[in-house]
Amino acid sequence: MAKRIVVTGATGFIGRNLAAELNARGHDNLLLVDNLGREEKWRNLRGLEFDDILDPAAFLGQVEEGRLKDVDAIFHLGACSATTERDADYLLANNYRYTRTLCEWSLKNGARFIYASSAATYGDGSKGYSDQSPLKELRPLNMYGFSKHLFDLWAQRMGYLDKIVGLKYFNVYGPYEDHKGDMRSMVHKAWGQIKETGKVKLFKSYRAEYADGEQMRDFVYVKDAVAVTLYFWDRREIGGLYNCGTGKARSWKDLMNAVFAAMKVKPNIEFIEMPEILRGKYQYFTQADMSKLRAAGYTAPFTPLEHAVAEYVKFLVECESEE
Repeated sequence: MAKRIVVTGATGFIGRNLAAELNARGHDNLLLVDNLGREEKWRNLRGLEFDDILDPAAFLGQVEEGRLKDVDAIFHLGACSATTERDADYLLANNYRYTRTLCEWSLKNGARFIYASSAATYGDGSKGYSDQSPLKELRPLNMYGFSKHLFDLWAQRMGYLDKIVGLKYFNVYGPYEDHKGDMRSMVHKAWGQIKETGKVKLFKSYRAEYADGEQMRDFVYVKDAVAVTLYFWDRREIGGLYNCGTGKARSWKDLMNAVFAAMKVKPNIEFIEMPEILRGKYQYFTQADMSKLRAAGYTAPFTPLEHAVAEYVKFLVECESEE
């Protein structure tokens, strides 16, 4: 019997898309890990084939008590991803210590360990966005980014980074992110705003070198993020931290215009004040340096923004018609 593949955060955004792609590759021996709670996240399980699903505490119990057996790989994508979360103790327990436990178990038991780091570890970008920069020089802007950065530092200090893979996901967008609330991509938020009001709201710029709407991000389609993730499952000899973006920054205005075009609506953008709490922690430019990933042999192109947004909006329309 084939060993199981563990996907944490499996009803979340990247996790759900990863599980679906594993199914498409013929793997149904999945152990999914996530909190379903009382919300509608369970809907993301529809269409997936898997062996079992456990909540994170029950899964951790299996790991710590030695009851987890016959695992080929752990894709650890489960975490609190809210950049606005203020409970530092919760973030440390959920994003840092939990990851340490799974990493150590994987190395001890011969399972491939691939985990989600984050572009938030780069902070304001003053040190650049190279996954080859010294980790000790990075200064995350929020506790979420810091909790991810702490694990990266720990793995490096322990000498594990050549045996595991961490992926610094940039601004990922695509299907199955509805449940994320304020952490949804602006594509999903814009789709809802345009349907309701015919316009989109974006934050004003507070830096002279960036016009309103010209703040830039590296937007990466979730299908590409999954492809990069699975690339490292297929190549177990590779370890390290890798950026997962496109290497090409685009403006918020570009992104919104792509949504308007996909919805066949004339662009109408309203610029609003940014909350005070965010102004000192706002990234005005992110762009992944993808040279390390390319040097590791990943040659697939990234989906152009306009094409990906059109495909995603089509998916949202189809889902709405099925409700």
